[in-house]
Amino acid sequence: MATEALSLSGIDSLYGDSHVLHGVNIVLREKQVLALLGRNGAGKTTCMSTIIGWLKPRGGEIRLFGEPIARLSPESIARKGVGLVPQGRRVFPKLTVRENLVVSQQKGKWNLESVFQLFPRLRERAEQYAGSLSGGEQQMLAIGRALMGNPRVLLMDEPSEGLAPIIVAEVGRTIARLKAEGQSIVLVEQNVKLALELADEVAILNTGRIVFAGPAKEVGQPLITQHLGVF
Repeated sequence: MATEALSLSGIDSLYGDSHVLHGVNIVLREKQVLALLGRNGAGKTTCMSTIIGWLKPRGGEIRLFGEPIARLSPESIARKGVGLVPQGRRVFPKLTVRENLVVSQQKGKWNLESVFQLFPRLRERAEQYAGSLSGGEQQMLAIGRALMGNPRVLLMDEPSEGLAPIIVAEVGRTIARLKAEGQSIVLVEQNVKLALELADEVAILNTGRIVFAGPAKEVGQPLITQHLGVF
C-alpha cells in the first residue's frame, strides 16, 4: 500500500456560523491523483482552503506524510510542501512571467529551466507581464508557479475552468506527466471526464459531506448522475 501523502480526518469547516464541511475524511496516497468532485457549492474549494490553511478547521486533523498541519499558518504549510494552483489562476498581473515564477522558488528539481521545459510558451513570454497572457498561458503560469515551490503535495483547484478544449487537453497532459513523474496531486475539477481519466482515487462531496470515496474505476454513471448531475 502506498504511503499516505495527505489525509483529512473528521474535518469540520465553517464560514462564520455557516457549517460547510461535515466530518470530511479523504486520503491521497503518494504518487497518485485524488479527484475531489462535487456540484457547485458542495464544499470543494472550502476543502482546498482548509488544507492550505486559509480556513482553520473547527474539528478534525490534517496530516502531511503523517505530520499534523491543520493548525499551521498558510506560509508554514507551503514550506512543509503543499503547493496550490488556485481557482481562477490568480497570477500577479503586473509582474512578468519570470517574476511570477521566481517569487515562489524553493530548492528542488523544479526551477526556471525545468518549468520552461514543461511550458515552452512561458519561456517565450518570460519578460511579458502576466496580465497580458491568454487564459491558457495564465493557467500554465499558475501551475509553473506552484511547481517552483517544489511541493510534495500539489492542490489543483479547477485547472481547466474557462479554457478552450485544446488547452484543456494540454492541461490534462501536463497533469498526467506530473503524475508519471511521481507528483502527488489533489485535483478539484468540474470536467468529470478529464478528472476520471487522470485520477487513481475519487472522493465526491455533496453538501459538505463525503458521499463516495474509492477507486476512480468504480465511479459509474448512476453515481455521476446522482451526485454530480452531469453526462
